[in-house]
Amino acid sequence: MAQNMPLSVRVPTEGKWAGEPMSPMGRMMEEMNAYMVLVMGLGEPISLPAFVAGIVTELLPRFPRFRSIQAMDASKYGMPRWVETKVNVDDHIIIPRLDPAILASDPEKAIEDYVASLSTLPMDRCRPLWDFHFLNLPTSEAASTVVLRLHHSIGDGTSLMTLLMASSRSTTDPSRLPAMPPPPRRKGAIYERSRPSLSDGGLAFLAWIWSYLVLVWHTLVDFKLLVSTLLFLKDPYTLLKRANGGGESYRKRLVHRSISFDDIKFIKTTMNCTVNDVLVGVTSAALSRYYFRKSGDTNTKRSISLRSIMPVNTRPVSNRQTYVTKVETGNRLGCLICPFCIALYDDPLEYIREAKRIMHRKKSSLEVIITQVLIDFIVRYFGVKVYRLLHTLYDLPGIS
Repeated sequence: MAQNMPLSVRVPTEGKWAGEPMSPMGRMMEEMNAYMVLVMGLGEPISLPAFVAGIVTELLPRFPRFRSIQAMDASKYGMPRWVETKVNVDDHIIIPRLDPAILASDPEKAIEDYVASLSTLPMDRCRPLWDFHFLNLPTSEAASTVVLRLHHSIGDGTSLMTLLMASSRSTTDPSRLPAMPPPPRRKGAIYERSRPSLSDGGLAFLAWIWSYLVLVWHTLVDFKLLVSTLLFLKDPYTLLKRANGGGESYRKRLVHRSISFDDIKFIKTTMNCTVNDVLVGVTSAALSRYYFRKSGDTNTKRSISLRSIMPVNTRPVSNRQTYVTKVETGNRLGCLICPFCIALYDDPLEYIREAKRIMHRKKSSLEVIITQVLIDFIVRYFGVKVYRLLHTLYDLPGIS
């Protein structure tokens, strides 16, 4: 997508029109021009008046940034801020006209092509950076499809999902918020663990101490890898990571594949791991097969280095119902450098075992917090352009 900079409009730093300063993470998302695209399949045809009414009565009042534009303040350095404006909902409603021949032959591909095309369409910076796209056509998975596109500086995935949940209602009782599942029970040194009492015995106390020693060790290992990535470590150029030299650009495309969640949970339970472990393993397997099929490489035993930055939300997961009733705004993200094992194993489950080993160490370290503090420090005190320069010079892994 073409690079778009914030409006050149200047606003005061105090008073009614001062607005809210953009956070360092929001400024980074603005510089990277990152967007989120959410595709929602519905069980019945779209009722456009109902959607518009919901946007007016739920989304706009609950989420101030849905009714704000980006502007530069009148300070010496011209810092970006969020300034509220009047919203004309009709400007954010798009009903595309798709090729009838493609719709008749393959509606799933028609929707996928349309969603992929959104990455080439800039947004009008004179109004809030979000829009809804309504595709009222049936597919094998849904009766209709709604696509929400919004700029990542508005908020992260967690704030968006809680916003949508807070704007929905129970089908049995339209006046009641949807019931939220209980928060998951997390284990590991990075989660709060109370000190055992004396009655628990010496072994429990030693296990408590050991968990923090593991936390320190894994954090040091991940910090070393993070610094090495900044200074000299990088992945080789392959089909999966192409060089940017020669002025040739490579267009990226959004694609999706539906899989059975029951199958994922079955593998998770059988292998005693998490859903994320299974998904990382499946992704590694898919990338491996793609690489060896496309490249013709016959050395299937060697492992190719491929890493990606995995954004991780740092909000606590203590009370989901609170988030539904009070939606948080902005981006609260840290990052994990997630290595994918590109190889052809004889045992397909080996990908998941490898993913489980890697992700277990990541969960038992403070890498997410370190990257969050590091990015915030660089952007806050040195500016977004310095972070972007580091990203270019040191060939950091790309945002997944």
